[in-house]
Amino acid sequence: MRTEDVLAATATGLWRWDNRAGTVTLDAEAARLLELPAEHGVFRESQVRSRFHPVDWNEIYGVVNLAVAEDTLAEARLRIVDEHGRVLRTVRSRSKPLRREEGSEADYVLVGTLQEVAEPQPGTTGAHTPITGDWRRSREAFLLDAGRALAEARSTAEVLRVAYSLSMPGFSPDGLAVFGVEGERLTIIGHHGHTMGDEGPFSDMPLETDYPAAEVVRTGRAVYLPTADDYRDRYPASWPLARRFGRRSWAFLPLIVAGHTMGTWMAGFRHPVSFSPDERSVLTTVARMLAQALARAGVAETERELSQGLQRSMMPSLGPDIPGMTVAARYVPTGGGLQVGGDWYDMIPLPSGRIALVIGDVQGHDVRAAGLMGQLRIALRAYASEGHPPDAVLSRASRFLSGLTDAYEDGDRPDARFATCLYAEADPETGTLDIARAGHPDPVVMTGDGTAVIRRTEGGLPLGVEADADYPATRITLEAGETIMLCTDGLIETGGHDLATGWVRLRPILEGHTGDLEKLADELVQAVHGPASHYTTGPLADRREDDIAVLLLRREASAAQPTAPRRTALTIAQAEPERISAARTLLREMLHDWADPEQVDAAVLMVSEMATNVLVHTDGDALMVAQATGEHGERRLRVEVSDGSDELPHKRRPGEMASSGRGLVLMEVLADVWGVDPRGSGKSIWFELYESADPTEPAGP
Repeated sequence: MRTEDVLAATATGLWRWDNRAGTVTLDAEAARLLELPAEHGVFRESQVRSRFHPVDWNEIYGVVNLAVAEDTLAEARLRIVDEHGRVLRTVRSRSKPLRREEGSEADYVLVGTLQEVAEPQPGTTGAHTPITGDWRRSREAFLLDAGRALAEARSTAEVLRVAYSLSMPGFSPDGLAVFGVEGERLTIIGHHGHTMGDEGPFSDMPLETDYPAAEVVRTGRAVYLPTADDYRDRYPASWPLARRFGRRSWAFLPLIVAGHTMGTWMAGFRHPVSFSPDERSVLTTVARMLAQALARAGVAETERELSQGLQRSMMPSLGPDIPGMTVAARYVPTGGGLQVGGDWYDMIPLPSGRIALVIGDVQGHDVRAAGLMGQLRIALRAYASEGHPPDAVLSRASRFLSGLTDAYEDGDRPDARFATCLYAEADPETGTLDIARAGHPDPVVMTGDGTAVIRRTEGGLPLGVEADADYPATRITLEAGETIMLCTDGLIETGGHDLATGWVRLRPILEGHTGDLEKLADELVQAVHGPASHYTTGPLADRREDDIAVLLLRREASAAQPTAPRRTALTIAQAEPERISAARTLLREMLHDWADPEQVDAAVLMVSEMATNVLVHTDGDALMVAQATGEHGERRLRVEVSDGSDELPHKRRPGEMASSGRGLVLMEVLADVWGVDPRGSGKSIWFELYESADPTEPAGP
């Protein structure tokens, strides 16, 4: 009996599908099964396509493409319908795609059989069957969820954990392993479902080894082993290694990225799996997503390692301990690609025995900003080590940065950058700090009683804006037990805040610290970045918008030393009358916890009057010094405004319509005590207020 007769007797037909030509060759039995004339012939693809249920036609493409990619058989069940969409029969196709020697990879010839199966009954409607029903909908939902979870994984460990936690519809593996390639050897990247040490025999294996994972790397094609016999027959040399795990089915799939096989994914099953086309399709799709996720995680880890190394090389250590002082610092890069930017801090020992503290921010968060930051930091160290005072150090640094940007790309300045900077020269013995500022936020001083106050200092333009800019210096004294904070604007303005609201956010952290500067530095960063969920895998995006640099310096107090009084000072120049507003703000911040708010308003009003009188009636500058002493609830505030004029003020009785002359009258009404003290050169006008824990009670010394 001929082969054709045997196939016809078993309701099995032969077909040959030419993908490039768009033709299908059918024998008589295959034509009959497809409701075409029952004779051997060549048909157009459209004629054959019209006989398949449209849902099954879409499914067959995925099955065939998978078989082409893996060089395996394509198996599928297809429903045959009439002109009205009624299902006439179901046929099973088993075919082998053969690539053409010439042409593209999409050109192939599909050769195989068609055989009728018992389901469904003729005459039923074309409703969904288990072929295209709930299982496939579950598969699609699973793949969508797997794609999302793998896309969110940010490290190799997270990718492996996500892969192990995936619950495949109907056939979840109990053991996974990911193999990588180093040179000509197979390595283990990670595994789940195994005990520690199980990876030993597989961790350094030559690619020539008779092992499924090695073969997958060599060929780029998947290996499916439905039974232990299949494994033992195909890989007898490595079977003893796999036998001890007690599994019954294995799938080894290539991890391919950009056409390159980067490794193998092994899925092991304790229950038998036949690896049907649908199951192979799921595994192949997961393998592709897993390969992309591992590639992304590898790139991200390389970038993080490079960035952290660059950061460590650029960020200095704080050096030796400073006698009588404690220093802490933090640098946190943005959440974007390169984890290093233009912010920096530095601590420089000076020839005079003093210490220079530097903090700055180069415009931008890219490689150029990081490069300019490194050059500028070196220049600042060089100028400081030469012994220049703070104003001269910043002037030279501005000229240096301006020269760098002028010389960039033939002087066109397409990427001109500026930098803000604060340079403070500290004397450990006396606690004095000489501060020069170039467009940088003012420092914050935390007094011994826990009050945090922004310390207004003189300043100039950012570095690099003008080559010959001036940077006047301000001297402040850090009393025993006081702490000064220097920071970049990233600590203040991140999260949509401006300088005012950002300061409100940080103030409770500063005033609530217990003296541990390292803990305080961590709490400041945490207050800005929020909980860890804001910048790890999950639905919330990374909130790090800007680099953050923080530098904290505390002058230690001995047990015998009393707590230093709360004290602040400010110079108001004739050319800067707007600093009267700064004086009012400074005094309000200093008295933020004063028991009686009306006394605070009175103090602010009197300071404004005293400073305005100096600017209006003299030719010199005004110096405001405010000091609060005593225990909370019983403190005494003394404010002095001094100037260089010897002319003493006189109390007048202004008329109803007078526009001046009420300053001393206000002080007489509002102050508990006030006075005018002549000095060797100039005079000092002062007043005192006495705090009462109960504002309704009269205050007294």
